[in-house]
Amino acid sequence: MSPEQAQYIRKVALIGATGRVGSHFLYSLLATGKHAVTVLTRVESTTDFSSSASVTKVDYASQDSLVSALRGHDFLIITLSAQVPPTTHALIVEAAAKAGVQWIMPNYYAFGLGPRGGMLSSDPLVGGFGKFVDDVKNVSAPEGGVKPNFIALCCGFWYEFSLAQGEPWFGFDIKNRNVTLYDEGDVRINTSTWEQCGRAVASLLSLPVASSGDGELVVEDWRNEGLYVSSFLISQREMLDSLHRVLGTSDDDWTITKENVKERYQKGLAQLQGGDRLGFAKAMYARIFFPGEGGDFQTGYGLDSEKLGLPREDLDEATRRAVKMIEDNFEVR
Repeated sequence: MSPEQAQYIRKVALIGATGRVGSHFLYSLLATGKHAVTVLTRVESTTDFSSSASVTKVDYASQDSLVSALRGHDFLIITLSAQVPPTTHALIVEAAAKAGVQWIMPNYYAFGLGPRGGMLSSDPLVGGFGKFVDDVKNVSAPEGGVKPNFIALCCGFWYEFSLAQGEPWFGFDIKNRNVTLYDEGDVRINTSTWEQCGRAVASLLSLPVASSGDGELVVEDWRNEGLYVSSFLISQREMLDSLHRVLGTSDDDWTITKENVKERYQKGLAQLQGGDRLGFAKAMYARIFFPGEGGDFQTGYGLDSEKLGLPREDLDEATRRAVKMIEDNFEVR
């Protein structure tokens, strides 16, 4: 490998490029013109990627298949749906280590790591995302090789998705003009758009890997750490006000219910224990709105968004996209 090649991340492998956030990673990476992107897909996949990305079909149950596909790549991005077996992520990480991949972005996409995550880190629902980071922390270095590093994208819940999905998520049933506010609806949390997540990853991977001594930003600044980005630090009340501007409505046009956030959390857990999967969303989203317990990972810490040159986003434009998703009968549950 030439010195110039070694200085930058060039070969990126992406798992989950057809997914909502994965497709934005792919688009933004290709838009830089700086990366050779390989999309890993299932053997049976018939998706046609009409882009400059390479496509490699793999058997996700076969470590040999994964190692072969990942060999020669500098960076691996993993995005997996909630329906994927929980052992798959660890298998992918182990294969990446054996293939010599030096950097992994695990399937985290959540809130702060460690103390910055507050009480969320130990919560049985939200804290479960930490397993994906632990998979990389705990993987063994290959014989004669180097243990891979992780960079976790800490972005909060995805804004448009969470607003459009329905009442168990951010509390909004936009189609029927109903909203459940947790307490007074004034607790702010960090949330990000898919577009901003894509831009963040593309910006990160366009940096030099290591410092040449002149103090510039480098990928290694985030080695085994979280990359903190956010589109909005926002409350439910502010989301509702944005919907009013987009839809031309007012509070009088909506049925507004208030519910104690901790009671809602317990109700969600009870639903989940009773076999209703929507209880998972209800409990998890309510948990993020507990005051002062990690939903806001920006205040007192700052963000990496500005360092990466990410643009300030227009809240109403993002809300408008969520409304359009509903009009288009979007549904991913």
